[in-house]
Amino acid sequence: AIEGSISAGNIAEFILYITMLMFPMMAIGWVASIVQRAGASQKRINEFLDTEPIIINRDGAINTTLEGNITFKDVSFVYAHTGIKALDRFNLDIKAGEKVAIIGKTGSGKSTLVHLLLRMYDASKGTVSFDGKPAKEYDLQCLRMQIAYAPQEAYLFSDTIYNNIRFGRADATDTDVKEAARLADFEKDIATLKEGYDTVIGERGVMLSGGQKQRLVLARALLKNSPVLLLDESLSAVDTQTEQNILNNLKSYIRDKTTIVITHRIFTGWDFDKIIVLDDGHIAEQGTHEQLMALNNRYAKLYKHQTEISSSV
Repeated sequence: AIEGSISAGNIAEFILYITMLMFPMMAIGWVASIVQRAGASQKRINEFLDTEPIIINRDGAINTTLEGNITFKDVSFVYAHTGIKALDRFNLDIKAGEKVAIIGKTGSGKSTLVHLLLRMYDASKGTVSFDGKPAKEYDLQCLRMQIAYAPQEAYLFSDTIYNNIRFGRADATDTDVKEAARLADFEKDIATLKEGYDTVIGERGVMLSGGQKQRLVLARALLKNSPVLLLDESLSAVDTQTEQNILNNLKSYIRDKTTIVITHRIFTGWDFDKIIVLDDGHIAEQGTHEQLMALNNRYAKLYKHQTEISSSV
């Protein structure tokens, strides 16, 4: 090349070297881009990890077994990020072992009550109490471990059915897990699966139907055998017959438990001690089924409408 002559081999060699350099040069830019994005992501992760929890234990927090008495006294709650007032001077007294249904349309404040009971939030005004003591005085872990909660939206892990149910109580035996599945009317579904309880259900339970997910989460809650049971629209995705089976199974299970059922429709399988009809954060009606039917107002109209729909199906 110095003498002014370039052979075909020199050209091929030059092209080969250029080609060999191209990918590393491109990779440098690619890596630099990834590092920049990773830095931005890490900043957001650090902000999350450094966030101080608002709900914390007080000094000398109570760590004791709950009897199941629950009181809402002049409770108001406003969501800080939206300014929406979900509850306004709400009062309710639930005795240990009582069965209470809370009925209302979307946005009436039903789920807010659950969040306050679990201390996901604290009331803006008023007091939520357990056994006569404000919820704020209880140890958070102690309180939440004694409340079995079955939400509408199931959160499941990419693990076996057995481990997903047992997540509710680490010391549960095989017999306990199977009994919880039976109560949730989920045992028959498990029996149809080739791997049974060892079936891996995928991330967020992708291998299961909506109704199966809800029943698995219900079984997880029932396994805890806590003195307080919260069912928040936890049967909304199951068919009528399955719902009736579950309600029948749970009659003896809930006999000595404080049970609160959050729903937008009426459960006909249980005799509730109290039925609360919520509207815009207020109690619109309150009483037993017979008392509310005699009023011939919101509850009675909803019951008649639901009965008509059931009859026409």
